[in-house]
Amino acid sequence: MSRPRTSPGPFLAYQIRDGDPYELSNGHAIRCSPSGPTHGGPNLSGGQVLDTDPDVEWAGVDIGYSPDPGTLRAADIALGSPPKEERGWATEAPRLAVEYAGTGQDESELQKKIEDLFAGGTELVWVVRLVGPRRVEVYAPEKPVEVRSDDDELTAPGILRNPVPVRALYDREAAHEAVLRNLLQRRGYEDLDAVREEASLTTIVESILKILEDRKLDVDDATRELITSCRDLDTLRRWLIRSASAGSAAEVLDEPKTI
Repeated sequence: MSRPRTSPGPFLAYQIRDGDPYELSNGHAIRCSPSGPTHGGPNLSGGQVLDTDPDVEWAGVDIGYSPDPGTLRAADIALGSPPKEERGWATEAPRLAVEYAGTGQDESELQKKIEDLFAGGTELVWVVRLVGPRRVEVYAPEKPVEVRSDDDELTAPGILRNPVPVRALYDREAAHEAVLRNLLQRRGYEDLDAVREEASLTTIVESILKILEDRKLDVDDATRELITSCRDLDTLRRWLIRSASAGSAAEVLDEPKTI
């Protein structure tokens, strides 16, 4: 049972050391127990998905945030508002906080933690429910709680570029798919199909140039640039076919005239 906190408690954030299993709310200590496999595994999966989103510049796990001496909160996953380059706790609240609620979750403590985060400026809190039907509760200041089920997606405009499948916050395989998409986008590819298309384009370009070389046909710089810069797969396939019989490299690029 949680104790009421209408009056300040005796503890201050500076008294809590890095690694101590406590948070503070209005000076009252809240013990944070170690995570079991059913909690820690999903936490890792969800953290990878959110950290790799192309628009995320900073993310952390269990980062202590202390906006005032009597408050110290640490979301399971925090996005945005990175800590300053100094010792001590972060002073800015995360823009998006994710909490994993498993067996034994103290609901009153959870709601108080959400209140403390919102008071500091957090814009969204996602509570991932690990007991009963898997789901995520979406909290936003002064808005009713929304529930997203197993097959839904979550969005965080201005924080995340990509929608997050609810399942990716706790299912390892779904998380890996989302992480792969995110990492590819960080390298300029929309998805795995775009990588395959790029590989196909590169292969065809190399084939065209190799055929022309084997046929002893000179390829000037302008023609080479047109071939290597082309990103239309159908056009490259036409050029590949022509390269086997064209009388010159320039003829490969000539479009047939219509009458």
